[in-house]
Amino acid sequence: MKRLFAALLFLAFAAAGPAAAPGMAATMGDDGLHKEDWFSITFRDIAEDIAAAREEGKRLAIVFEQRGCIYCKKMHEDLLSDPEVRDYIRENFKVVQYNMFGDEEVTDLDGEALTEKTAARKWGYVFTPTIVFLPEAAPEGDATVAKAAVATMPGAFGKWTFLHMFQWVREKGYEGDEHFQKYHARKLDELRQQGRLAGE
Repeated sequence: MKRLFAALLFLAFAAAGPAAAPGMAATMGDDGLHKEDWFSITFRDIAEDIAAAREEGKRLAIVFEQRGCIYCKKMHEDLLSDPEVRDYIRENFKVVQYNMFGDEEVTDLDGEALTEKTAARKWGYVFTPTIVFLPEAAPEGDATVAKAAVATMPGAFGKWTFLHMFQWVREKGYEGDEHFQKYHARKLDELRQQGRLAGE
């Protein structure tokens, strides 16, 4: 059933006409969520999505949003519209959008079938946007998304905090000794030396 829904959803997007040109604002979906034309539409089977991202040379990130969320709006309009941020994420991550109060089917890493809203409750995500970064390979056993996640970013931060988190995950900073905050401070110092911190 969920595969049929995904196919219908794909056809609906295709019928909507050509994708927005790079740099254009996100469109608003019928569910009240902002839509980026480069977000991935999947069956929301986490293990399958992790594997698919890896085949593309990317990492999986899932983003929880909700209708009327002013912070989600900020993320789309101020951050994901920035070419430097958008292009880095598109090239390095497979991003799948979840509705925190949605009813679409989700399959957790432990095999449990959930809805988007019950998945959010099970994994303990209560704020939107929340971006969850998954490992390169799905863990074996009864791990859940919350247990397997290598990092979680609640909220829409400034450009550099937001971008640096994606870079830190891509560079597997979570496996090393440099905590994200130290990584972020170091990257800010580099930007400061380049004279690129105006407006941050």
